[in-house]
Amino acid sequence: SVQDEAVDKSNFKKCNQIAFYRRQKLLHPGKSLYRVLLDSVTLSDENVKFQIIHEENKVLLQVEIYEIEGSIFRLKIDEASPLRERYKVPDVLIKEPTTQRLFISHKDAGILVLSSVNGDYKLQVTANPFQVELQSKGETVMSMNSNGLLYFEHLQLPSSDRKPTAQNEEAAGDSSKEKQEDLGLWQEKFGSFLDIKAHGPTSVGVDFSLHGYDHVYGIPQHTETLLLKNTSDGDAYRLYNLDIFGHKIHDKIGIYGSVPLLLAHKPNRTSGIFWLNSSETLVDISTKAVAEHTPSRSAAETAKQRAVPLTDVRWMSESGIIDVFLLMGPTAFDIFKQFAQLTGTQALPPLFSLGYHQCRWNYEDEQDVKAVDAGFDAHDIPYDAIWLDIEHTDGKRYFTWDKQKFQNPRKMQEHLRKKKRKLVVIVDPHIKVDPSYTLYAQAKEKGYFVKDRNGQDFEGVSWPGSSCYLDFTNPEVRKWYADQYAFKTYKASTNILFVWNDMNEPSVFKGAELTMQKDAVHYNNWEHREVHNLYGFYQQMATAEGLIRRSSGKERPFVLTRSFFAGSQKYGAVWTGDNTAEWSYLKISIPMLLTINMAGISFCGADVGGFIGDPEPELLVRWYQAGAYQPFFRGHSNMESKRREPWLFGEKNTQIIRRAIRERYVLLPYLYTLFYRAHTAAEPVMRSLWIEFPGKMETFDVENEYLLGNALLVHPVTEKDAKTVTVLFPGSEEIWYDFRKFKRMEDAGTVKIPVTLENIPVFQRGGTVIPLKTTAGKSTEWMIDTSYELHVALDTEACAIGELYVDDGHSFQYLHKKQFLYRKFTFHKNVLSSSCTDESGQYHSTCVVERVIILGFGKQPTFVTASSKDGEKKEVVFTYDMKTSVLTLEKLALNVDADWEICI
Repeated sequence: SVQDEAVDKSNFKKCNQIAFYRRQKLLHPGKSLYRVLLDSVTLSDENVKFQIIHEENKVLLQVEIYEIEGSIFRLKIDEASPLRERYKVPDVLIKEPTTQRLFISHKDAGILVLSSVNGDYKLQVTANPFQVELQSKGETVMSMNSNGLLYFEHLQLPSSDRKPTAQNEEAAGDSSKEKQEDLGLWQEKFGSFLDIKAHGPTSVGVDFSLHGYDHVYGIPQHTETLLLKNTSDGDAYRLYNLDIFGHKIHDKIGIYGSVPLLLAHKPNRTSGIFWLNSSETLVDISTKAVAEHTPSRSAAETAKQRAVPLTDVRWMSESGIIDVFLLMGPTAFDIFKQFAQLTGTQALPPLFSLGYHQCRWNYEDEQDVKAVDAGFDAHDIPYDAIWLDIEHTDGKRYFTWDKQKFQNPRKMQEHLRKKKRKLVVIVDPHIKVDPSYTLYAQAKEKGYFVKDRNGQDFEGVSWPGSSCYLDFTNPEVRKWYADQYAFKTYKASTNILFVWNDMNEPSVFKGAELTMQKDAVHYNNWEHREVHNLYGFYQQMATAEGLIRRSSGKERPFVLTRSFFAGSQKYGAVWTGDNTAEWSYLKISIPMLLTINMAGISFCGADVGGFIGDPEPELLVRWYQAGAYQPFFRGHSNMESKRREPWLFGEKNTQIIRRAIRERYVLLPYLYTLFYRAHTAAEPVMRSLWIEFPGKMETFDVENEYLLGNALLVHPVTEKDAKTVTVLFPGSEEIWYDFRKFKRMEDAGTVKIPVTLENIPVFQRGGTVIPLKTTAGKSTEWMIDTSYELHVALDTEACAIGELYVDDGHSFQYLHKKQFLYRKFTFHKNVLSSSCTDESGQYHSTCVVERVIILGFGKQPTFVTASSKDGEKKEVVFTYDMKTSVLTLEKLALNVDADWEICI
């Protein structure tokens, strides 16, 4: 069956089966053959330019160095006069970055020193061999080409048209046919597939040395640990979007998405490298200790000196140019801002999409949808959206409905709307070859499909059978595609229908590595190899645009995509794809999501329960408990899996899952505020411990717990039959409180915490205020008028601070009409006050803060008063628990949109 084809896993390459990798690896660390032509240096307001020459093949490359506002440096290397233009990634950067003028502060025989305006940074360019060293206040942070691995295959004419030159001889080595084939210069075999390289070899690469760093992170997506590993003894990290059903754990093969952003961290600094290239990319990492370089030391002193770590990172891409951004931090939060300045921030999700999503391949028909929806109500479990996979369509023709199973989709949506819930449907990029299918016929006639190397529409096999693939790299195709979502065009769609873009790597069942041939041809004649990692990015972009446009620009879209690239955060959510219902996949989902968050995409999650197979009840419960405290929360399962709606595992388990989902719903005010921070300030929602505790070495490799925002420490239980978990409470000056029982944790550092199946350990950090709803409703929309409660956790100074962001939860009014509320809560000197964080916000809410719980309050108060702006003081009802030092203030009725204070 089609499905069996989809799961055959023998189809993927190891690094040594990738020709450009084999070619680049022939270049070993050593002295680079490139040298700077110092008389070619030109300086403008925008950049510094110069040429470098390869000592053997004499090809000239043009180097451009830019300083970008906000401590970012950009290096571009391209051929000085290429045979034809080389591919440069468009549409990922939100705008042409604002540059600052660099100054030449020193230039002599062999060295060029460039200084930034404020003098904080210097770039030292060595002429022979060519290398660049980036210094901050005299300290070398990173250097480029210090291992001499700059590699640049210039465009050549096909062999029939060219005269023999040194480079052809050299590339051919002993010029035997086998040797050339092994190098895969003009064609490359993999299994029965032949990739014809019309333009020959065009690979680029370079090395960076990160000085003083031995902890590196990022470059999702891999089923791997948080800390990137040394690759010297095995495969490199691969960035090449592939549909790998049931991907293995601890594997460096690229899966569904790629963000070529790498972060390096040491206690006093975080740095980043953003390699802007959308062709297949491999990243080699090696960390070693090197002796500190101090010229004036005696032998005895040298023996004593401490070794300093150094991490070398080698980037290798199949094609394009070298276009790399060096993000200088110096903090992790600065890196996130710098990356967002280039590629955009997380789109603000509609509130419903932060609720729980119920999905399966497939909910059978309208009756099934109704029954599942009713099941949530009958079992009193909140949820916001039910999802339809590929079987809801007419024969896998997207934008249609199966006439038997979904006879009245509009009525079904009206039913869900009355329940204040949404519907999400799947829309894949492959289009069934069928002249009677309007979408296919139109796209064919307009020439909107990707072509094969012979100029015919590229055909591959996917769910519908023979399929063509829309060319989303073409802006005209994206506009046309966006128009397909119009209510009048997408029959029986309503404004509660949202979209899931799957299979958009693109997945091609009988293709090489189950994807599209690299020699397929896109818009403007670019080969697929140049744009591969952008395919899903562009589909999600077009879909999001379509959903915005169908509402005349009024409503926020929700689009989940499987394939992604740098900048995908601007268009919606991603998930980790086809995971398996095993404990190890629950465990690895934490570092996977932390890595995706680090790469700018806060709105991400993993399929709760595992997509493939059948989870035992305990695993399912543990997965719900983890998912409830992660950004995107969706239960999903495969066609072959048994049904697993949350109430199918006995009353006890139903009760525990219900509690976990309800905890999520009452936490939504905090979560929504975190997403507003991600949207406006590029702060990740889900954070590795080291991001909040950058100086604490013990946090650097922690991947079994994480912070949600800065206030909640979450430690999912990922072992079967666990009776205890070992929690690291980071920061010696910090106080942590049990989030549910409110009691202060006595011990700091690493502590064994007993656990039961009832819940997972969650702790609130002293010094924070978390806004919650007092009760969960049937869905987010049922909770709009529900009152708030504040959990105020005091730090060692008996202070706390927190925020609350509120808007209508679905429109762009927060942006265009400043319809939002952004409040700040401060506890200081026994006064809790509510003030406005952003005066420009205009949103009015009738909600009140009804209850305040103060954690770690030292002594029983004699009386408590509350007063609002109009000055009227009221006495407050309170209870104090001397055992736990918890003060609870009840029946407050303080307006959430007003200034007020509570004096204790």
